[in-house]
Amino acid sequence: MTARRVPDPAAFGRVAVLLGGRSGEREISLRSGQAVFESLLRLGVDAVAVDVGPDFVGRLPTLSCNRAFIALHGRGGEDGVIQGALELAGIPYTGSGVTACALSMDKRLTKQIWQAQGLPTPPYRVLSDEADARQAVDRLGLPLIVKPAREGSSLGMSKVSLPEEMVPAFRQAREWDDRVLAERWITGGEYTVAILGEAALPAIRLETPHVFYDFDAKYRADSTRYHCPSGLDPAGEAALGALALTAFRALDAHGWGRVDFMLDASGAPWLLELNSVPGMTDHSLVPMAARAAGLSFDDLVWRILETSLEPRS
Repeated sequence: MTARRVPDPAAFGRVAVLLGGRSGEREISLRSGQAVFESLLRLGVDAVAVDVGPDFVGRLPTLSCNRAFIALHGRGGEDGVIQGALELAGIPYTGSGVTACALSMDKRLTKQIWQAQGLPTPPYRVLSDEADARQAVDRLGLPLIVKPAREGSSLGMSKVSLPEEMVPAFRQAREWDDRVLAERWITGGEYTVAILGEAALPAIRLETPHVFYDFDAKYRADSTRYHCPSGLDPAGEAALGALALTAFRALDAHGWGRVDFMLDASGAPWLLELNSVPGMTDHSLVPMAARAAGLSFDDLVWRILETSLEPRS
């Protein structure tokens, strides 16, 4: 990894760490944002933690900040909304812009763009009602994964192995979003590749006794195992990193993020989603990959903050 481009913390001015928010991932965002805030203070950066509520736009002029470090997960933080508000206010911010955030937050749009570019992602159906849910079993086969189209952290997701499980799974996902996807279940290993700048960090292989890598497995369980190095051979590691970068750029993403995959029984990769503001908690994957690349948590936070200095097209 290249050295820091900005040597002086004063060059960043006052940094507002945006955390909390009102999405279903508020709890995780508070933890991510607090970890980032404490890191910035250790680094000598003039930082303030800001819990983003419904009055945030009105409060913007009173923050007197020079830039924002976005640590918001889910709706309002990863969907382009906060990015658009910051752009209107003329405040630089970390990570991807409005377009990439809006695209990556919507799994349907993400998959459509990847498919249009010939990138591998599992077949899917959009479910508008219970009739669609029943038809998806015939169209895609079983098992399936049913998920809200515009939520993160596996909220509202469930595996469907029997036809009678399909409608309850649809109803559960519908509680989180009125747009629901059914996606063909890929049996195999689950991997993730973090992107930092123009580089792919080492891949991580995830292992959990849960049915899949759900919210509890991500943030609460002590039984989840993280393998980094991932166990792939050098060629496989390089290929997965290259595909992650291609998928990242296909959505016009910028600065940093994380691409999630399944590798099927034959070793073929399948793209699942792009996270434009990944977690930064003690269970989070990007800090883990950064450590494997020789970057401390503080190094990672600094490098992400540097993305706020880059011009946006």
